[in-house]
Amino acid sequence: MTKPPLKRLTAALSGILAMALATPLQAAELKVIAGGSMTALLNELAPPFEKATGHKLSIHFDSTPNIITRVNSGTPFDVVVVPVDVFKDANAKARFAPGPTIDIARVGYGVAIRAGAPKPDISTPDALKKTLLAAQSIASVPASAAGAYVTKVFERLGIADEMKAKTKVQAGPPQIAPAVAKGEAELGVFLTNVLIAPGVELAGSFPADLQQELVFTSAVAADTREGDAAKAFIDYLKSPAATATIKAGGMTPG
Repeated sequence: MTKPPLKRLTAALSGILAMALATPLQAAELKVIAGGSMTALLNELAPPFEKATGHKLSIHFDSTPNIITRVNSGTPFDVVVVPVDVFKDANAKARFAPGPTIDIARVGYGVAIRAGAPKPDISTPDALKKTLLAAQSIASVPASAAGAYVTKVFERLGIADEMKAKTKVQAGPPQIAPAVAKGEAELGVFLTNVLIAPGVELAGSFPADLQQELVFTSAVAADTREGDAAKAFIDYLKSPAATATIKAGGMTPG
């Protein structure tokens, strides 16, 4: 039986409305700046977000000093997921929309070894000091928020000069684990989520007296034209699915 004209029109409008709700009114290309230690995590989270929203993410990963320089240079961006240290720079902080930042994840520090190598003792500050002094070399990224804290730990242990001579500086956090796995460095010393990777094993976290968490927080650029899409990305990073991925990646959500 043929539907009356009004019912046919209503059905058609319902279909159009459903399609409109399922698809963003205007898909955006979001320019994202993120901390280098978030590389693996955001590369895993990006495709589901893009598929669900139609938005596209263009993510630039970098160290904290370089992120501050990039933000202050006027390079266009829409949203960031970066170490809180970025917001300690007054000029950089002024480039973001007013209001509090939204914390996404946090993680502490540890030591990695090549898979299969004997696990060294790092359970106390003295044990960590002995392990570091005994190592032939370490892989790290000193010019970063995390690397700066690692350097402070070396200073607290009284071994800053010795460790500087042993440090194999990596281009970014994603290169630390491969350097250890290939035998280019005996130890990897950095954020533990970066040290959970093929070819390496986590020897352990820093002892409690030396431990600290680095917080990665998010904020929207003050001059973005994609504010709604940027906020949608932050909301997604706080979703149950994303927080489960954050936990699986060795970080604590929030």
